[in-house]
Amino acid sequence: MSHSNQHHALRYEIRYQPLSGRGPELSFPCDAEGHVPLDSLSDRARNNYLYARAVVGREYAAPAVLPCDMH
Repeated sequence: MSHSNQHHALRYEIRYQPLSGRGPELSFPCDAEGHVPLDSLSDRARNNYLYARAVVGREYAAPAVLPCDMH
């Protein structure tokens, strides 16, 4: 697979890890810069994403943008 084809096969997700280790890990589709397409999320996913963003540093660690290979 060429480098340009590999780039198109990669997708990204933004992942929020709970600080306590007890809550759920939350992840959402995003682009390479971490921009989440809010309009494409379900209501529940959008609410979870907005909640996780609001409580970074209190309940969730700063998010990480990670590539995920989706064939």
